[in-house]
Amino acid sequence: MNVPPDGDTALSRRRALRAVPAALVSTVVCLAVLALLGSGVRSGFRPQMELDAEVSEALYAGDRRAGTLDGMLEVLTAPGLSWVRFLVFLPVLVLLLRRRSWWTAAWLVTAVVLVAPLTGLLKEYFGRVRPDFAEGGARYDSLSFPSGHASGIATLVTVALILAWPLLAARARRWALAAGILLVLLVGLTRMWLGVHFLSDVVGGWALGVGWSLFTALVFGAFAEGRASLRPTS
Repeated sequence: MNVPPDGDTALSRRRALRAVPAALVSTVVCLAVLALLGSGVRSGFRPQMELDAEVSEALYAGDRRAGTLDGMLEVLTAPGLSWVRFLVFLPVLVLLLRRRSWWTAAWLVTAVVLVAPLTGLLKEYFGRVRPDFAEGGARYDSLSFPSGHASGIATLVTVALILAWPLLAARARRWALAAGILLVLLVGLTRMWLGVHFLSDVVGGWALGVGWSLFTALVFGAFAEGRASLRPTS
C-alpha cells in the first residue's frame, strides 16, 4: 500500500492526531459508565435492579429451549471467550514479532490477555450473583458483574479495529466498524438469552472492554502514528 487510506497524507495525519483526545474522552466515558453501574450493583439501586430484572425475564430463552437453539446460542456467545481471543490474535502477534513491532506486540498482549483477570477482580469486588429464574436459570457458581464475555468481545473488536484502522480504506473502515458493533451486540444479547447475565452486567462488560482497550492503546501509543501504531507498508 503506497498511500494512506484517505489518499492525502496531511489530511490522514490530522485525523490521526484527533484520535488521541477522542480516545481519551471515550476512555473516561467508559470508565464512568462502569463505575456508575457498579455503584448501582453494590448499593442495590432500585431502578437499575428493576430494569435488570425486567429485561432478564423478557430476553431469557427458558430452561426448556430446544437443543438446537441452545447449541446455536452457545456458538454465538463463544467469541467472548478468552481462548477465542487468543486464537484470533496469535497469528497477528506472530506477524508483529516477525516485523519487530515490539511496542505493538506488547500492547496486543497486555490488552488481550489482562482483560480477563481484570474482569475477574471486578467480579469479586462487586460480588453480584447470577440471575435467578423460577425454573433454574444459569446455575453458575461464578459471579455476574461485569460480564466476562461482554468485556472479552469488546476488547477483541476494539483492539482489532485500532490495529487495522490505519491499513484500511475509508469504505472498508465503515464495514469493519459496523461488523464489529454487530458482533459485540450479538454476544451481549446471547448472555441474556442464555439467562447468565443481567443487562447492566453486559453493558458494564462492554464499557470495561472498550475502556481498557483504549486506555492501553493510549499508554502504549497505538494512535496517531505512535510507537505502537501500524503504518501502511510500501
